[in-house]
Amino acid sequence: MNNRTALVTGGSRGIGRAACIALAERGAAVAVHYRAQAAAADEVVSEIQQSGGKAFAVQADMADAGDIQRLIEQVNATLGPIDILVNNAGEMTDGAVIDMSDEMWEQTLSVNLTAVFRCSRACIAAMQERQWGRIINLTSQAAYTGSANHAHYSASKAGLMGLTYSLAKELGAASITVNLVAPGRITTDMLLERMEGRKDEWMKQTPLKRLGRPEEVAAAIVFLASEDASYITGSTLHVNGGLLMS
Repeated sequence: MNNRTALVTGGSRGIGRAACIALAERGAAVAVHYRAQAAAADEVVSEIQQSGGKAFAVQADMADAGDIQRLIEQVNATLGPIDILVNNAGEMTDGAVIDMSDEMWEQTLSVNLTAVFRCSRACIAAMQERQWGRIINLTSQAAYTGSANHAHYSASKAGLMGLTYSLAKELGAASITVNLVAPGRITTDMLLERMEGRKDEWMKQTPLKRLGRPEEVAAAIVFLASEDASYITGSTLHVNGGLLMS
């Protein structure tokens, strides 16, 4: 991935952090996006630079269209046009539909779905000009199964499927691939906050009898970003230990 520029949204922790490091290890120059955790993003950049890689941290609120445009422009100015876009940033709050406000619904869809549309749209022209690109969107098993008290999250992640498949059809002629990675129960902050007292139960439900690691999801992202995946588009890589079929 030498001479490739990658932007990973939500790159300061969890799956995003692992993806930034893995892409940099393979030679990509990496923009580490964060919303609020500047120190964590700086740590990712420092780790990449200490290993001889190229990276910088960039802040943006993914619910703000102007911030997203500034984000893309800043990456372009610092590292060059984006070749690999990893739409990883997301949020998950709890709430039953009967109690859910319009604001909670709209905020989740804005960050998890609309921001992916905006980031992708802002990168397409440069990818088409170079006749090469990779867009990798992080969905969830909740898109396939639903999740009680997370209808807004499940809907946003299911929406990514339609967006991804449509983009794959629109952009294929320019050698731009667009794919999904669907993590299951991965040991990220988002999961650990909800895991108290349920770890053993969750592991029993998974055929591999363990939780996944962010690095295992990052490996799927790196594969889809590589030349090895040049004939794969409009597809989903499930990284869930077999949970979806349980």
